[in-house]
Amino acid sequence: MIKQVVFLRKRADLSMEAFLDYYENQHSQLSKKLGAKPALPNAQRYVRRYITPEQNPLTGEVIDCGYDCIMEIWWNSRADFEAAMKGLSDPAMLEIRMADERKLFASNSNPVCTVEEHDSPVGPDNRIPRCVPEFVN
Repeated sequence: MIKQVVFLRKRADLSMEAFLDYYENQHSQLSKKLGAKPALPNAQRYVRRYITPEQNPLTGEVIDCGYDCIMEIWWNSRADFEAAMKGLSDPAMLEIRMADERKLFASNSNPVCTVEEHDSPVGPDNRIPRCVPEFVN
């Protein structure tokens, strides 16, 4: 399994509430609204994590990390990830996607990366937690 991570900054003129509302109710549904079936072919999970800066317990500072949302998509393979990236850049839909992003994000240029995860034992039993992705329609 491979996880794609994208770091996103909202437009400065949007409140966090407006950003979250548009992302959840419009942008995250864009592929589906454009007729893609399924909306994210071969994706196993699609998650948006909205960021709230908190006080650093060591320094007392509240530091803005520079992003408002971390978007994650899980794919079964590198091939599925690459096929999806190729599909997203299809000229027939590219301008529609970019125009919708301009309503939401500070830029179309957002860091995209893949993540290799390693778990450490935690908790009273010193075990590695077994997390099953939650699938929501």
